This record gives sequence, structure tokens and C-alpha cells, in this order.
Amino acid sequence: MAQASTIAVFSRSKEIDIPVRLDYDLPSILANSIANSMTEDQLDRIDRNILSALARDGRLSMSELAGKVGLSKTPVQARVKRLEKDGYIRGYQAIIDRERMGEGHVAFVQVKLSDTRSAALDAFNRSVQAVPEIEQCHMMASSFDYLLKVRTTDIAAYRRVLGERISALPHVAQTSTFVAMETVKDR
Repeated sequence: MAQASTIAVFSRSKEIDIPVRLDYDLPSILANSIANSMTEDQLDRIDRNILSALARDGRLSMSELAGKVGLSKTPVQARVKRLEKDGYIRGYQAIIDRERMGEGHVAFVQVKLSDTRSAALDAFNRSVQAVPEIEQCHMMASSFDYLLKVRTTDIAAYRRVLGERISALPHVAQTSTFVAMETVKDR
């Protein structure tokens, strides 16, 4: 509903009343603005410090986290909840020593597809999710289409995964394998 109001404008010599119409719902505009306002550029220093601390140690208690970022526990809990809700924190997980689990063989596989139309890419993307040995899958802007990180127990197990699973994925035309000799950094 439109609301009529006046704004007083002052000049050096006199005051002038100017009629204006307010055709908007201010509370709704403010609520939508606040709800949609958190972007990466608008994270403050404390939000970034919270994210950095949790990236290093996701098991920090709220009290420990509060001490690291210089706030009390309650505002830190509210910030963490907001960061989770807004998708900056997607989850928490344990970092497993894959070598100790018997999965120390890592290979990177370049995959070239025979068809790169949307339907073919979608089919490949869906199918790659079903191969547990594929730890990561990245679409590339390169002379090949995808780069896979594949983890297995040994070279023989990798060969089976390549021949029976990866080569059978939709539209795979060619693969090239690069075996990692040592992991220098993995975070």
C-alpha cells in the first residue's frame, strides 16, 4: 500500500517540504537484503579466521575457537551456524591415512571423451560418482577433458580399475596415466 509522506529539505535560507510516495515494504526489503548479502567479499576478518581455524582443526570446541578468533563462545557459535547455513562450511570430516589403510597407490588419469556435448558430459559426471576408487574428478580446459585422482592398493589393482571401470565410463575415448611416486603435500 502506498504511503504519502514528506521530506524536509533545508537550504541556507529556508525549509521546503517535498511530498514523496513510499511504494515499498521496508521490512521486507531489509530482510531480503540481509539474507542475500553474505558473499565472499563480505566475510569479515573474524569469519575468515573462523574458517581458517576450522580448516586446520575441525574438532575445535566452540570455546577453543572463540579463544583463537578473539570473541566469546556465543557469537562464535552464531557465526559458525551462519557460515554453515550459507554454505561456506560444507561439512566436517576426519583425515584418514590412506596408506595405512592399504590404499597408498595414487594415479592421475587424463581422460579424453569421444563426445563433449552436454548430455555426454552429464552421463560421464553421473557415472564417475559410482567408482569408489576415483577420489577426485575435475573437468579441465586442456587437450583432455577430465583429470581423475585414482587411489588403489597397488598397480595391479589400478590396472583392473582402469580396464574395467574407467575405460567403461560413458564416452571415454582415451586415457593417459601418471603414477605418483610420493605425496609431498596433501591437505
